[in-house]
Amino acid sequence: MLDPQDLYEWEPKGLAVVDMALAQESAGLVMLYHFDGYIDAGETGEQIVGKLLDTLPHQVVARFDHDRLVDYRARRPLLTFRRDKWAEYEAPEIDVRLVQDATGAPFLLLSGPEPDVEWERFALAVRQIVERLGVRLSVNFHGIPMGVPHTRPVGITPHGNRTDLMPGHRSPFDEAQVPGSAESLVEFRLEESGHDVLGVAAHVPHYVARSSYPDAALTVLEAITAATGLVLPGVAHALRTEARRTQDEIDRQVGEGDEELVSLVRGLEHQYDAVAGAATRGNLVAEPVDLPSADEIGLEFERFLAEREGDV
Repeated sequence: MLDPQDLYEWEPKGLAVVDMALAQESAGLVMLYHFDGYIDAGETGEQIVGKLLDTLPHQVVARFDHDRLVDYRARRPLLTFRRDKWAEYEAPEIDVRLVQDATGAPFLLLSGPEPDVEWERFALAVRQIVERLGVRLSVNFHGIPMGVPHTRPVGITPHGNRTDLMPGHRSPFDEAQVPGSAESLVEFRLEESGHDVLGVAAHVPHYVARSSYPDAALTVLEAITAATGLVLPGVAHALRTEARRTQDEIDRQVGEGDEELVSLVRGLEHQYDAVAGAATRGNLVAEPVDLPSADEIGLEFERFLAEREGDV
């Protein structure tokens, strides 16, 4: 394998600041990471990254070579044309940044488009960065589409070797094979090499999975702050405000929908409550629930999304 260090370069000023922070943070830093491009129902991870960078001071510590990692034909970067020439180019960026929370405590954020190639080399490069920057815990996050209603609390599935940091939550899955992602491979390789990793997956109602769902992002953010001790009230407030607005809009859309859509939501509520009740009683087998078929759910899902997109 080619040298993973060729995939990234350090920003000297940012690295110097990290070294000063490490002198005061003997336990090590937390690193959050999320990559755009794979399953992220409700734009859960994307919203968190965006709010962190919009509301908190940060500086680049390391830059990955996006020209080697991103397939431009699969995800074409935007060029802006003004009058008679190209004026701007939005180059993709895969960066590690040093961010400060509301108390000034430092943490790291690795984000950008998901690499299209050289995943193993990329994962090893991330491991090198984790070890060089004294990362004590790496946390990844995203949303997954689930058959749950928007009228109930957002569920989360913890994974990794530090699920003990999220007591009270457990995975609803026994075993499943799914298409891989760079984010998951990084978690797998870090854990394999003895580093602490926590993954947080929010359960997003499948009928809003392709739209922004701030409730999921807020739930994940609260889980992250509880697990890491980071203080992020500004980010939480912004997401909470957007969550209220989005819930009102979804309720309006459902209220104006036909009986089939209302029946879909009611059926999911019945299923959710039955499973929650069974779990409370210690019974792992929930009562049978009469739910719409997969085809019926899919049709209502597509119709709902089309109506929402038409209102934009």
